[in-house]
Amino acid sequence: MRWRALAVFLAFLLPSPAMAQMLPGQSTQAEREGLEIGTSTSEIAITSDFRGADLTIFGAVTNTDDLLLAIGQYDVIVVLEGPREDATVRKKERVFGIWINASSMTFADVPHSYSMSSSRSIDDITTPLDLTGEGIGIDHIPLRPIDFAGNFNSLNEFRTAFRRIQQGGGLYERDPSGVRFVSSNLFKASLRLPANIPNGVHTVRAYLFKSGKFVTQKSQPLRVIKTGIEQTITDAAHEQPILYGCLSVLLAVITGWGASLIFRKD
Repeated sequence: MRWRALAVFLAFLLPSPAMAQMLPGQSTQAEREGLEIGTSTSEIAITSDFRGADLTIFGAVTNTDDLLLAIGQYDVIVVLEGPREDATVRKKERVFGIWINASSMTFADVPHSYSMSSSRSIDDITTPLDLTGEGIGIDHIPLRPIDFAGNFNSLNEFRTAFRRIQQGGGLYERDPSGVRFVSSNLFKASLRLPANIPNGVHTVRAYLFKSGKFVTQKSQPLRVIKTGIEQTITDAAHEQPILYGCLSVLLAVITGWGASLIFRKD
């Protein structure tokens, strides 16, 4: 019995023939593709004459399959998401000849702005179900209503209206050819920043797809800040609202009094 127990113990310690054939550090499966990105700048300064800007993103796909790479089976989608906040959409109706706000819906935690570029049309990259699952694309951004008690048709109507308003204001944009592979695994993306881009911390996201399947994503922050007199006024309005209000009223009174003197008829 003692020798039998020793034999069992040694069997656990000694490597099996299959294990002995593996080299040190060798993996049992292929290493997964990776994604790295970098931006042309980490901060966008908004001045009084800001008319929009172009943001360039550089990236690399690592551990690629040479055959799949040669036949174009890798796709990249790059997105710039603005700060997230609740957004309210109001529906107007005509009552006795007057247009009034009849109903409204508030969506929770949606990006204030959204710019997207891709290596080709996202509908050709993967299925709408996968895009919705990852929340990629203007039509697939999660729009979750707060305290919703209506019907499904009403919900779709408000969602469509929200996307239309954001796109009409230039805050939601897409470019189906904005991502270009400059070498076998290096890519370059261009995103357009609108003139009315919101202040705050934005997020650059890059998504990698292989043969229509999502592989991985990478993200990094981008700060958008106001500079000059605009930032001074904004800080005063938020940090000292009472003093800011008093100065605004005083300025209005002085302006009105001065205008009355200039245009006074003797």
